[in-house]
Amino acid sequence: MTHRTATVAAILATLAGHVSAAESSLKLPTQTILGTDPAAANDRLPSASSHIDSDQISPYSLGANLSESLQRSPGILALNRQNYAQDVQISSRGFGARAQFGVRGVRLIQDGIPLTMPDGQGQPALFDLDGMQYFDVLRGPLSALYGNASGGIIQGFTEAAPLHPTLDSRSAIGSDNLWRSRLKYGGQHGDLSINANVSRLETDGYRDHSKAQRDMANLRLGWDIDDASSLTLLLNSLDQPETQDPLGLTEESLKEDRRQPGGAAVAFDTRKSVQHEQIGLNYQRRLTNDDQLTVMIYGGQRDVQQYLGFTGGGSSQGGGVIELDRKFGGGELGWQRQTELFNLPVELAAGLTYGYQGEGRKGFANNGDDKGDLKRDEFNRVDSKEAYLISTWALTNQWSLTAGFRHSRVEFESEDDFLSDGSDDSGSVDYQQTTPALGISYQWSPALTLYAAAGQGFETPTFQELAYRPSGSGLNFDLQPSESRNAEAGLKFRHGNTRLDAAVFYTRVEDEIVTGALQDNVGRSTYANAGQSNRQGLEFALEQRLAYGFNAYLAYTYLEAKFDEYIHSDGQDYSGNYLPGVPRHSLYAELEWAPSNGFSTALEAQSLSQRYATDDNQSKAPGYAVFNWRAGYRQELGSWALEPFARIDNLADKQYIGSLIVNGAVSRYYEPAPERNWLVGVGLQYRWD
Repeated sequence: MTHRTATVAAILATLAGHVSAAESSLKLPTQTILGTDPAAANDRLPSASSHIDSDQISPYSLGANLSESLQRSPGILALNRQNYAQDVQISSRGFGARAQFGVRGVRLIQDGIPLTMPDGQGQPALFDLDGMQYFDVLRGPLSALYGNASGGIIQGFTEAAPLHPTLDSRSAIGSDNLWRSRLKYGGQHGDLSINANVSRLETDGYRDHSKAQRDMANLRLGWDIDDASSLTLLLNSLDQPETQDPLGLTEESLKEDRRQPGGAAVAFDTRKSVQHEQIGLNYQRRLTNDDQLTVMIYGGQRDVQQYLGFTGGGSSQGGGVIELDRKFGGGELGWQRQTELFNLPVELAAGLTYGYQGEGRKGFANNGDDKGDLKRDEFNRVDSKEAYLISTWALTNQWSLTAGFRHSRVEFESEDDFLSDGSDDSGSVDYQQTTPALGISYQWSPALTLYAAAGQGFETPTFQELAYRPSGSGLNFDLQPSESRNAEAGLKFRHGNTRLDAAVFYTRVEDEIVTGALQDNVGRSTYANAGQSNRQGLEFALEQRLAYGFNAYLAYTYLEAKFDEYIHSDGQDYSGNYLPGVPRHSLYAELEWAPSNGFSTALEAQSLSQRYATDDNQSKAPGYAVFNWRAGYRQELGSWALEPFARIDNLADKQYIGSLIVNGAVSRYYEPAPERNWLVGVGLQYRWD
């Protein structure tokens, strides 16, 4: 499968160490995952990347949604849909903007363990934000080395367990009967380190018919077996029963009452239940001073029941109640070597990965309160096999080079067990692609690094996109993977209290996966391939530490994403139109005051330009700018620490569209954001000395 784990991350990260041949040293994957100074590892990486530290991850906020953290990263659009029946909406340089289920086009990894399924669909709710030390966000051509994704990689790394055992609790309440509480424990016990937490979230939701409850449990165990080897165990559990889905709103419904549920949400009691458990093991061993072995295995299950806003009772409509019973797993074997070739220091990484995903999919007629007759019954599976080779070269004291490729083979298969409709929809499809990437970095001065990179990307349809074809319930095997060609150039400046990152990029995509014709008599979305699309733009991030405890941060993205060639299945020519869901301008700015007395406060600004909701560019969400405020105080009293905090979002009480359901059925495109809302909470910590 297309999981890029710690081995490749370590290879890329070691670019930072290639100042000279004499100073070159092997950087262990364990150190990359658990290291204390990860920011320095990205400074000479020939790719656009963002590093988000623990104090920037949901500072004095709810701490439950990945959108709270990723807004700081240029190139990334992370939107809270105000709908826990659906995941947050995450896109990178426009990739993934049209996803209606989970995250696609962007790979998600925690501590070397993939949170993205072998078919390319990720589950951001599984990230343990309460225990996260930092995020690394990689965009651009080098992300192709991670496999089946065009938009980039989001990697989360769990914080190191504290030396002294520590118990930490945190509770918060807010608007719309929001309540969240968590309990966290961390500590080192000899060679064993433990990080564990449990949490519960309850809310009535901003909109009617959006009540939710989410229970999570996460465990990370680290074992330093000896001086040469270590083992990491990661457990994730998510239980989200009977989460109401308010659906999207039409423009007319939005003007009438922005908090009402959409369309048939109440009539069909649209809702979703999810239960997800996952386990992963990551083993690293130094074989010699020059050789490193990495072994990763993972597995889990995911059960979903979802009530949609229609009956789906026709003989070939697949039902309006969907039940998924999914099992998944995989692994990676990686080897890393530091050597010399042509009298130049070089590091090599090679590996094999495998991923499996099998799911029983059933569809029933939706009677509103209960499911009706069986309308679909099949077993689907995907097998992903990959091989990769990457090399990093220290050409001179100033020049370094990264080159590599990844070969992917992804096989989809469906066995139809529902034959009473008179047809057998069984079938299979096989996708193969080799994705090369090349990047070069030049250290102009100790403070300034310049880089350029180019590569190809590969992105298969997810099972959710393959699941239905316009004419019936069988898999849409005519859907092809998209292929992208990427180029990027940028700079990274580090001097004193100033950090600056800037990049320009261009991407050309063939066979872009888009929303196709609606399924006959149902209004269910299906998917198709557009001809070609182009993305070009720039990213800019500036962090400046000022006097008197003030810190300023600015992240800006300009992105022009258009269809170059696209004839819709209904005959409409959308060539030249903008890709829906993708703003041309996005900005996040922050001014923080954090004197040394434990108090901090900040003013945040978020702004997006208008976004089109449809391929024909006839419906759109206006641009907006909102301001948020947060404040907190940490007081330590011996072994105890007390940390109250407060937050107000949308200070000016503006009405705006938070997220879009791109090309949503029956014109239900709009998901409104809340007006002014508040959150207050307190944290309590005890440390055993």
